[in-house]
Amino acid sequence: MPEPLVVEDAGDRVVWRLNRPEVRNAIDQELVTALHAACAAVEAEPRVVLIVGEGGTFAAGADIAQLRERRRDDALRGINSSVFDRVHRLPMPTIGLVDGYALGGGAELAYACDFRIGTPRTRVGNPETGLGILAAAGAAWRLSALVGEPLAKEILLAGRILDASEAHAVRLLNEVVEPSGLIAAGHRLADRITANAPLATRLSKAVFHAPRGAHPFVDDLAQAVLFETEAKEARMAAFLERKGRRS
Repeated sequence: MPEPLVVEDAGDRVVWRLNRPEVRNAIDQELVTALHAACAAVEAEPRVVLIVGEGGTFAAGADIAQLRERRRDDALRGINSSVFDRVHRLPMPTIGLVDGYALGGGAELAYACDFRIGTPRTRVGNPETGLGILAAAGAAWRLSALVGEPLAKEILLAGRILDASEAHAVRLLNEVVEPSGLIAAGHRLADRITANAPLATRLSKAVFHAPRGAHPFVDDLAQAVLFETEAKEARMAAFLERKGRRS
């Protein structure tokens, strides 16, 4: 039986392929377990992560057959919310490559990423209330920070599905490319990220997501760490040398 998540090592980055195309990459318990294992590997060896769905769909939601059988205690376990939060907190940036549908849990996985690149056929939304439940794996609080409260409420409470141009206009999608160029666009963005000092990127992400009350102390603390690194010395010396040659 095919693995639900195919992990491709690409040196300074890793590609995660959601591999359940026969059910439009619906997120079931097996896929959640595989995502936890993939997160553990990246936590141990921090790298940029690209997430893509096989078969022309990012992820069309949670597995409804499994979801129908879940009860109160399953909800309190936070099956999807815990793994999406783990994705969100990965040390290096994550890039969601969103082709086709990203609905329900699939949308929430996309929201957990730091960047999202789509295609003209991308569709993003949270139709959970139509199934008698709510978007409980991050969308109910993360989406308003991404697109603003009025649009978030349209998506969460009125079932609005955004097409690619709408999602790009509100920057839910950072870029829209043709499906054939989606992976390449993800790698181009990863190239821009990995061209920078890795520890500076990691700490910038951590500081960005720190609670308001932690600032400015957390900023100063992270900067104090970076001021003592070899990367800071080498990169600033190279900058000054280039500047001197241009003068």
